Amino acid sequence: MDFLVIDDDTVFREATCLLIEDEGHYAETAANAATAMSLLQDGKYDAVLLDLNLGRDNGLAVLPQILKMRPNLPVVMFSAQSTVKKAVQAIHLGAIDFLEKPFTREQFHAVLARVQKFSQMGKEIERLEQEVKETQAQQPEPLLDFDTPSMSKVVEVLKRSAKSDASVLILGESGTGKSVAAKALHEGSHLAGMPFVTVSCPTLSKELLESTLFGHVRGAFTGALKDYWGKVKAADGGTLFLDEIGDLPLEIQPKLLRLLQEREYERVGETVTRKANVRIVAATNRDLKKRVSEGAFREDLYYRLNVIAVRMPALRERPDDLMRLVRHYVDHFARNAGRQGVRLTDDAEMAIKSYSWPGNLRELRNAIERAVILSVGGKITAADLPSDHRPDFAASPGAVATDSVIPGGPVTLEQLEEAHIRRILEQTSSMVDAARILGIDQATLYRRRKKMGIG
Repeated sequence: MDFLVIDDDTVFREATCLLIEDEGHYAETAANAATAMSLLQDGKYDAVLLDLNLGRDNGLAVLPQILKMRPNLPVVMFSAQSTVKKAVQAIHLGAIDFLEKPFTREQFHAVLARVQKFSQMGKEIERLEQEVKETQAQQPEPLLDFDTPSMSKVVEVLKRSAKSDASVLILGESGTGKSVAAKALHEGSHLAGMPFVTVSCPTLSKELLESTLFGHVRGAFTGALKDYWGKVKAADGGTLFLDEIGDLPLEIQPKLLRLLQEREYERVGETVTRKANVRIVAATNRDLKKRVSEGAFREDLYYRLNVIAVRMPALRERPDDLMRLVRHYVDHFARNAGRQGVRLTDDAEMAIKSYSWPGNLRELRNAIERAVILSVGGKITAADLPSDHRPDFAASPGAVATDSVIPGGPVTLEQLEEAHIRRILEQTSSMVDAARILGIDQATLYRRRKKMGIG
């Protein structure tokens, strides 16, 4: 835990810090109310020890200011001139305990136990408040309880690994639901009541990413105007989710390896070694083995992350799940729009089943949201879907867009043949090469092109 000790007595302030550090915790100090409030605004502390008499400041007046800034922060007051009246007043104002100076190590242990309990309660309150915000935002999440073999295997691995502290690596294409799987892993674990913090590795520069992860102290670099604790500290006791870990800069990889192996780190610009109590879950759409062979990813970090690996299947690999997901999204967006009984027409369903969904769940969600908004009379038709998701009959009778046809979909053999010929022609540089791959002569290919209206 990280403590802030607020006391104008230098000797007692330093002695209290030593006692806290001897118990395996970390402490910072403030000699007056102004310094304390500045530190509390910039930093993330787990508890405060506040002196009743701070020179010109009154601890009882400072206490409400602290709790206004951090409502769930445990504050313990102490004083060498304590009275029952002052103690009762402090508790009434929101302090969780009152200590009389000088206090013994045993007395501090008893207070520390109460502080830890209140700190956990505060974090739980913050987590519940965040859940309420997420619920109010009404962001749809794809269902994970599928009976299809590909997803059943994923869910089983997630359930079995959730109870351990081992690192989990979630693989899969963009939009397959890796972040949803990570959140489900956290919610199904013994850390469910603790923070779940996400860091997106590709979105920041090397310098900003290091600072975002581990934090920094004021003056550590240009623009570091105040202390920042970082995501590792924010995830204390819970799960740190590193999204798209394959894009993590090489310079930061040794520090992440140390975090995984030693559970230690330092803030940028600081020499104080801190302990990290977090579980690491990472995800990537990259081939990490290939990245290792290319020298872009450390081999030791790869093996340390890859204790338990699970691959999220692409949507095209889960045709039996497709319509269940569609109905899930239709119901969600229809409910948000205040519409009841929105349904798909046959042509819309055929278009959805015929499309290959290269953007996976993310693309599906966006397409269904658009369709619900544009639908009329409670019916979603193929025309309500994005244009590149709809069958294209303009080229020739019965023809469909090449990216909308997949084997096993509700399409004719003629449509499959046309889609295949179109793709081969797009991928080859000459008619000779295309005919050779198709296994027909050039004259036959010419006739079929003409019939299909392919220029």
